[in-house]
Amino acid sequence: MVAPQYFPPEVVKIAEGIKSMKIRGAGRIARAAAKALKIAAEKYDLSRDSESFVDYLNLVGDYLKSTRPTAVSLPNAVGYVLIRVSQGFEEGMGFSELRSIAINSAKSFIEMSKKAVEEIGRIGSRLISSGDTILTHCNSSTAISVIRHAFLSGKEIRVFATETRPKFQGLITYRTLRDLGIDVTLITDSAVRFFIKKIDKVIVGADTIAANGAVVNKIGTSQIALAAQEARVRFFVASETYKFSPATVLGELVVIEERSPLEVVPEEYIKKNSDIIVRNPAFDVTPPEYIDAIITEKGIIPPRAAIMVLVEEYGRIISTSLTKIAVEEETD
Repeated sequence: MVAPQYFPPEVVKIAEGIKSMKIRGAGRIARAAAKALKIAAEKYDLSRDSESFVDYLNLVGDYLKSTRPTAVSLPNAVGYVLIRVSQGFEEGMGFSELRSIAINSAKSFIEMSKKAVEEIGRIGSRLISSGDTILTHCNSSTAISVIRHAFLSGKEIRVFATETRPKFQGLITYRTLRDLGIDVTLITDSAVRFFIKKIDKVIVGADTIAANGAVVNKIGTSQIALAAQEARVRFFVASETYKFSPATVLGELVVIEERSPLEVVPEEYIKKNSDIIVRNPAFDVTPPEYIDAIITEKGIIPPRAAIMVLVEEYGRIISTSLTKIAVEEETD
């Protein structure tokens, strides 16, 4: 087993950045993971044996995936690269060919991810009308892309951005929209229901989308969806297709990450009040019935069509997994 200290320092830095949330946002995390695999392949010098190289990349992939448990974009980005390397290995390719596949696959994923954000913005902007007031939550590159494209197309819009406690990612969204010249107001998370009747549309991103169309996103998203449902405000999710989770087709549940209480309460307070109990889930789940549509780079779909996206994107993986489960059940 290769320990992280034997990975290139750039890879370790990226992994630590993802874990500490210096690198945050599902799309950015995915691109960072792909970049880390690219660096790992470029700097690999342990052995020119194909099998050793594949084993090494798999270890790097496992290391990267262990940093954040919820956002499926991370394992999907790693899988995008490693599946292609594995296929090359099965076909008998040599070390140099496999390294090229790893590097080029990582580059391809990063480019595809960036293009997807732009395409989602272009497609989603059609849902925005001039005069709309939009509410967004956290800091989503896809949600911002939709808002930005609508604004740049000449539509007069106003935005309310939640501060998004406890890490205040909404401040990043606020600054980004403000710097674009968009009329944006920052509000507290708990003020959403107070303002919801002023809102025409809600647009959020996603960290994971399950097979049934449920959306896992930053904590507080489901409460906004509930308020929007009550006020009859349309609720849209902007997400790249690589954030759809093939594991959920097989019945696997999405693990909701809980982070340090130090993000909520100062360390000095905890030291003085050692009996305090703090729960800090980073994500929640929004049911599909609260979502009007999911905006992807391939078009706008109803939440219940998530399974169709998964079959199209990950059909081979799902089929292989189902076959494996069937064989295991027969041998039990």
